[in-house]
Amino acid sequence: LPGNVVQFGSREAHTHLIDSLQVAIHGRSYATREVNDDLSADYPEPTPGCFNIGLLHTSADGREGHEPYAPCHPQALVAMGYDYWALGHVHQREVLHENPWVVFPGNTQGRHARETGAKGCTVIDVVDGAVTSVEAVALDVVRWSRRQLDLSGTLTCDAMLDQLAEA
Repeated sequence: LPGNVVQFGSREAHTHLIDSLQVAIHGRSYATREVNDDLSADYPEPTPGCFNIGLLHTSADGREGHEPYAPCHPQALVAMGYDYWALGHVHQREVLHENPWVVFPGNTQGRHARETGAKGCTVIDVVDGAVTSVEAVALDVVRWSRRQLDLSGTLTCDAMLDQLAEA
């Protein structure tokens, strides 16, 4: 991996410091494909004097259509004292809590027709160690959507395709 990539270990959570930015990133990887334990329970204390970010691949307290990987309670994440939680696993953007922010940013590109709508990332601005803005930014190149067409009066394939293109 390139030198600027950090890979977190799977035995326990640890902290990566970016001293020049006064940022502490706390994270952990999976030892196996499926993890059914609450991994957040062993995350380290916030690093004093730093903006603390928690990274966790989780289903939180459950999300429809998602395996219950590394389940945890959002309030337990809030209680850890980190400034921001960036969660993975769920491909639909969702804000679970504000101040501190606990966010599923979603994925950057819908992978199939069931992942509809804008996809992208969440950009946060931090000033003097406090989050001042949180913004969803669309990055997708292809956007999946669902449309209903009334084809009851359509007599030809060309007419159907014209309606489809218009929708």
